[in-house]
Amino acid sequence: MRKAQAKSPMKRLASLSILLVGVALAPFAPASAQEHADASESPRHEEKPVRHDWSFAGAFGRYDKAQLRRGFKVYKEVCSTCHSIKLLAFRNLSQPGGPELSEQEVEALAASYQIKDGPNEQGEYFNRPGRASDTFPPPFPNEQAARAALAGNYPPDFSVLAKARGYSRGFPLFLFDALPGFSYQEHGVDYIVSLMEGYSDPPPDVKLPDGQFYDPYMPGRRIGMPPPLSDGSVTYDDGAPQTLDQYAKDVAAFMMWVAEPHLDARKRIGLGVVGFLIVFAALLYFTKRKIWSKVAH
Repeated sequence: MRKAQAKSPMKRLASLSILLVGVALAPFAPASAQEHADASESPRHEEKPVRHDWSFAGAFGRYDKAQLRRGFKVYKEVCSTCHSIKLLAFRNLSQPGGPELSEQEVEALAASYQIKDGPNEQGEYFNRPGRASDTFPPPFPNEQAARAALAGNYPPDFSVLAKARGYSRGFPLFLFDALPGFSYQEHGVDYIVSLMEGYSDPPPDVKLPDGQFYDPYMPGRRIGMPPPLSDGSVTYDDGAPQTLDQYAKDVAAFMMWVAEPHLDARKRIGLGVVGFLIVFAALLYFTKRKIWSKVAH
């Protein structure tokens, strides 16, 4: 009786180990005929976005100020007609680590917008020129107005879109994302670039509803937004290529800054902390050797 009781925990542990191994190997198991049939009838899945090189990637990465300025210009001239950016204030554009516009540029930009304010002493709302402390006004007063103007589509806000969007790289690549030197945190911007460059004609067997466009990087491979960018649609003043690929990368980088404006400061502080811990660990090690070197073991 005691032997049976002693073996039962080991049996439970062995059963649990077999179960975990089975779950881990399930994705690699050959699919059955029924599974193949179900897959052929299921909707097409989106393509994996193309990975790009970014100046802000990695532990030592920093935003490219010129790229952020170009990205803001693309947003202002193209994207702002439909997409809001509610969490961004005009004055943020002059802060260190961002586009770093001058105060005069920020004040002139803010004044070019009309901000709804109030109520006044008569209880009425009114429009006034924008101030540096104001946030960017949305292109539509509410969601219903946006859907009515855009054939039922509701454009998402740009404030945190670069961090909210992404994709799964699957096993085993996601295991490396937390390792120094291998971390990959640019899922969102890579997805945005691929999405804007991915518009194409649908395959012959795909029929799209009216007002829908084919994009293999969009879930379901269809999107209600018309192709927003094309070569030569925005004029750059710094000599950068005026191509779809450059526009997409610039506006994606700008969206990344909007979603994480303190990235440069965070990485700078993080590297300082890591350096301090390394020096502190070395001091502790030599202190320990000094104190205990003459003690008999």
